[in-house]
Amino acid sequence: MAVMDYHCDIEARAAQILEDQERAWFCLRTQIKHEGLAAAHLRRMEGVEVLFPRMVFKRKWRETMREFTEPLFPNYLFARFNPRKDLARARHAHGVQTVVHFGNHLPVIPESVINEIRQSLSADQICRVESSLAPGDVVTICGGAFSGLQAIIKNYLPRKQRVILLLEFLGRQVTIEVGAHEAAKKPSHPLAKI
Repeated sequence: MAVMDYHCDIEARAAQILEDQERAWFCLRTQIKHEGLAAAHLRRMEGVEVLFPRMVFKRKWRETMREFTEPLFPNYLFARFNPRKDLARARHAHGVQTVVHFGNHLPVIPESVINEIRQSLSADQICRVESSLAPGDVVTICGGAFSGLQAIIKNYLPRKQRVILLLEFLGRQVTIEVGAHEAAKKPSHPLAKI
């Protein structure tokens, strides 16, 4: 019974959120690995606009480089709707776990934030992650305990923005993992330093 009262409080609060506009952007938490399913169901609802940003990146898979598409914000997407009319439908859409809320406060995502996210996406809401770092590249470590040492990239983890490096240390090869921003590619041509 307390759960029902809790959801009724959120719906009552939603009715008070928008006085001067009808629709607003909200963040929705999806069930694990159900972002696409939730976005598809929400898009079918009249009066609901969906922003489901995804990223495409290349990763080694079974000895070949393949493109992968994954959510930019795992387990989350954004939806624009009128909370007075559509909150319950959005919250109970297939694949949606809940509309993000803090107690009985339902935060509205500013239009400027949504526009900023959209600027980095293509028309189909995809962001391409291109990296100049690739396995086999020689890099210099720019931070941490190994700063200044040279290493070879063993693997690049674009989703985590990290690299696994092969480092010659104390007479043996050691594998370490650092942030991609901590690995600077060594110039390939002597004039590139000028």
